[in-house]
Amino acid sequence: MSYTNALGQPVDREVPQWQGCAPPPTTPMVGRFCRVEPLRAQNHARSLWAAMQLDPQGLNWTYSPAEMPADFEGFRAMVTAHEASADPMFHAIVDADSGDTVGWATYMRLDPPMGVIEVGNIHYSPRLQRQPAGTEAMYLMMRRAFDELGYRRYEWKCHAHNAPSRAAALRYGFTPEGVHRQAMVLKGRNRDTAWYSILDSEWPAIKAAFKAWLDPANFDADGQQRQRLSVLMAQHRDG
Repeated sequence: MSYTNALGQPVDREVPQWQGCAPPPTTPMVGRFCRVEPLRAQNHARSLWAAMQLDPQGLNWTYSPAEMPADFEGFRAMVTAHEASADPMFHAIVDADSGDTVGWATYMRLDPPMGVIEVGNIHYSPRLQRQPAGTEAMYLMMRRAFDELGYRRYEWKCHAHNAPSRAAALRYGFTPEGVHRQAMVLKGRNRDTAWYSILDSEWPAIKAAFKAWLDPANFDADGQQRQRLSVLMAQHRDG
């Protein structure tokens, strides 16, 4: 349906009850495979550093605005700085079985009055990549934004050349919105930025797909998925 003003000019629908949102709280988000909680150097730096040593060439830092620290002390200083940041708001991803910190992700570019929030600065160590905990962490962060806080728009942005990140965005149910050319200069290089989003109206179907994928019945005795999230996402969004 189209909406027009008194002069017949197109405008969008009214949102008469909109009051804005609260910023994310600092309480943990707990799932079956992982726990997502505010990043703290004292609690998370040591085990996260160990997990990141499984990427000795620092390939996971290719599209990060930061460089891989040379040693643990440098890494601890980085985590301490992240701990003090309110936006981006850094979260540790803690493996439920081992209790080790295996990655981080942030809420960033927070705009509570407009109900817009971005997930970004996602850094998964090799221990978290292609693991159920990695998918669950993204679900838990989405669930907080939409179900707990009532955000209207959830964003994902990445370097346009970052093929794994772009594939992950689609797998998680985001809709591509195009590429902002020459959006940044990072590490002395141009960055074109690919934009993706999920709207609150799309969240129920996406949430149902995540819940179906995370259901224990979707994993065999060896912990292997029976149905792919991308398939479940298509089924729920088309249904």
